[in-house]
Amino acid sequence: MTIVVTTPTGHVGSRVVRLLLQAGVRPRVLVRDPARLDAATRERVDVWRGDMTDAAFVRKATSGARTVFWVDPTPHTSEDPIGTSERTASALVDAARAGDVPRVVLLSSVGAEKRHGVGHIDGLARIEERLDATGADTLHLRCGYFFTNLLMDLDGLAAGMLTTSFRPDRPMAWVDPRDVGDVVAARLLNDSWTGRVVQGVHGPEDLTFEQVAETLTEVLGKPIRLNVVSDDDVRTALRSAGLPPGAVEGIAGMAAGTRDLVPEQPRDVVTTTPTPLAAWAYTHLRPLLA
Repeated sequence: MTIVVTTPTGHVGSRVVRLLLQAGVRPRVLVRDPARLDAATRERVDVWRGDMTDAAFVRKATSGARTVFWVDPTPHTSEDPIGTSERTASALVDAARAGDVPRVVLLSSVGAEKRHGVGHIDGLARIEERLDATGADTLHLRCGYFFTNLLMDLDGLAAGMLTTSFRPDRPMAWVDPRDVGDVVAARLLNDSWTGRVVQGVHGPEDLTFEQVAETLTEVLGKPIRLNVVSDDDVRTALRSAGLPPGAVEGIAGMAAGTRDLVPEQPRDVVTTTPTPLAAWAYTHLRPLLA
């Protein structure tokens, strides 16, 4: 059973690799810089060094695999994030259509079900649609808002401020990427599912940004004030940082497009994962702000 893991050093991919190794599987990992893998892991995986935007590399590296776990590597700062996401996945789509890859697990997102109007998430929606048309068995994991997104504004949190353009009182799914990795590994190791499957990964509970600020206040031991900004404020800040128009709309559109979204997959025993925000923040965020 050959399993390919993309972005094996990321928050989700690193967890997937560890669990596969513990299950006795030697995964094939696609990585640009093998040095980012720790030495013990490098000894236990098949390393394919290359760039995921290189279609020839992706086609060769995935050929003959039983299952591919695909994480879109396109940065939100890309000039054309949606188009780049779709183009980057084209080699995988071609391999699935040709029968070289019979199963794909895609790391997607809540909001992809809208298909358009959700910023960079629209790129994941296009990948979903293209994979569905290949005839391969496809699993789309539509994940909630990652806890690790809080790490993108450590300076703001250090100053006691949590900034967001989401509605402060609107509950939404928040999830620990480690728990996402657990779900991915379980699905990769399960050979019985077929056809098109969509599964939500929603974390332990829906949280408002008001509740998140309260939780961080308690965990960090200092007041965290919520700073709600408009979509135009976000666009202005991104332009000031030098981001191109496509990136600005791709980032701003994710919050705008999911602001009132009810996920297609309901919260239930399958979509709910265990780790609460407080536990994650105490382990990962508190030490960085001590």
